[in-house]
Amino acid sequence: MPRSFDMAAEYEGSVEQVHQALSDEHYWLARLADSGADDYSLDAMDGDGLGGIDVVTTQTLRADRLPGAVTQFHRGDLSFVREEAWSPVRDGQATATIKGSIRGAPASLSGTAVLAPAKTGAGSRLEFNVIVEVRVPLVGGKIENFVGRQLVDLIIAEQRFTTMWITETT
Repeated sequence: MPRSFDMAAEYEGSVEQVHQALSDEHYWLARLADSGADDYSLDAMDGDGLGGIDVVTTQTLRADRLPGAVTQFHRGDLSFVREEAWSPVRDGQATATIKGSIRGAPASLSGTAVLAPAKTGAGSRLEFNVIVEVRVPLVGGKIENFVGRQLVDLIIAEQRFTTMWITETT
């Protein structure tokens, strides 16, 4: 049964600054390089001319780095394909749809994100709702929970990276 996870990250930068970073190819290449993946690629990055941006990335972890729960259902390296479709900033916020899949595995991720001004103080807040589904009998739920915990760590790492990026490039 799919599991739903709600997560949020606070940014020191404004909605416009974070969105601008998400629209920058150099940002994505640097973020992927900083991700800890063994291999990575920026597969596609397309703007709609109105401020929206679609990004597709692939991040690969080598088999020897995967936890036992994952290697039970997936042999070899694990390649995660992530798609993000960001709207332009409208009325002070931007939204996104997010999809993820693992090549050759019965696992998927889908969700939405809202980047809006922080409720208190300056900066912005990114709120995610993600559904993780691993279609493996008996252990699927355990793997979904593992993925959910990893997503929290990923959101924290990406927030730190984005904050540094904005500080260093603006």
